[in-house]
Amino acid sequence: MTRTDQLTPLLQFDEVEPDDDCICGGCSARRRARLHAAPVHEGGHAASRSVRRRAAVLMAAVGTALGGGAAGAAGAAAAPTPAPSPGGNSATQPPRTPQGEVGDLYGDDGRGFVAPRATAVPVTRAQIIQRAQSWVDQKVPYSMSSYWSDGYRQDCSGFVSMAWGLGSSQTTWTLPDFADRITKADLQPGDILLFNNPASPQAGSHVAVFGGWTDSTRTRYLAYEQTSPGTTQRDTPYAYWSNSASYVPYRSRELSGGSSNDGSSSTAFPGADTFGPGANNAYVTKLGQMLVQRGGGRFYTEGPGPRWSESDRKATEAFQLAQGWRGAEADGLPGKDTWDHLVNGKGRDIDGATPLPPPAATPGVPAFPGADRFAPGAADDFVRQLGEQLVRRGFGRFYTDGPGPRWSESDRRNVQAFQEAMGWRGTEADGYPGPDTWKRLFS
Repeated sequence: MTRTDQLTPLLQFDEVEPDDDCICGGCSARRRARLHAAPVHEGGHAASRSVRRRAAVLMAAVGTALGGGAAGAAGAAAAPTPAPSPGGNSATQPPRTPQGEVGDLYGDDGRGFVAPRATAVPVTRAQIIQRAQSWVDQKVPYSMSSYWSDGYRQDCSGFVSMAWGLGSSQTTWTLPDFADRITKADLQPGDILLFNNPASPQAGSHVAVFGGWTDSTRTRYLAYEQTSPGTTQRDTPYAYWSNSASYVPYRSRELSGGSSNDGSSSTAFPGADTFGPGANNAYVTKLGQMLVQRGGGRFYTEGPGPRWSESDRKATEAFQLAQGWRGAEADGLPGKDTWDHLVNGKGRDIDGATPLPPPAATPGVPAFPGADRFAPGAADDFVRQLGEQLVRRGFGRFYTDGPGPRWSESDRRNVQAFQEAMGWRGTEADGYPGPDTWKRLFS
């Protein structure tokens, strides 16, 4: 008997498939092992480094025992991996992509196994933008190996997988399997722009979520993207800062309501109470997106998003003024006529090159006395007037014995609370009243 014959019985065993409905530890472990054994592009999972190392050592040992080491090496060299083409099918995916391999939720870090879904769940455009904005708000750091608390890998393709509601973290090479290719003219918020580098996958492949055009010429757009050092949202030249000609637009096949879905269930006016300070809904996002497409992108440094902001008010006011409306018709809050013009493409776009006429003064609002009246050390009756109006509007909780004529930290904190209630953030909510704060407070 030869040495090979002696080894053969040791390598023969019966494959026992686990029952799908069995909950015992053995069957559960076998099902997971079977998934890890499957190719990644067929829904399997990337084996951990230690597992791959043990498998390689075992195979090398068996190959040496059988005397087939040289033949095995020759066989591997005879079948090179085909180079993928940009936007190609995952069947041509190389062993390692710029984002690593397709991974189940939470990867392989022991926080709980969740099998990847083969398709995405239905998602609206508003939900895609809201999910993308959530990573911007959390400042999720970039990583090709770490997974965020929601289970998605912290790189650009993991970010899009999260925004699109996929059941796993895909790669730039596999995302097209979940999408349809579209044209630049078809781009709407929630679609993506994707670049694959076939010459060197590790150098420059990238994907970003399209958030809407920021100018009327469609040469710049709002991009949500996961890039070092972390998630960002920025005004971006079309199609991107580099490799611009090679980026390809795609749309999720699971977009709820079809390709024309705009993030809300109807084009009918949703009601005046849907907009304004404190509003937070999909219609605010839709309003902002329509305003951007009509030339209002210059008013947004962030967004459009579901939370009403001063940017939404200014862009709405600019659109109303562009129609020739004045006074109460151009107050920055959309009514039926404003909504109808935006939804149906009526009227004139906002002209960024022409200065807009100032809005008419609001009756009954006292003239703003100047920013120097409200600062540390200031003391006059305007401070008292401001404080009394804050109390009338329900923003006096920081007063312990006021309001009075001398500016105090209580005045500043109450003003800041009012500004934040208007949806303002950052320097727009510093607690020091300017003309806009004064106007809104006394309107």
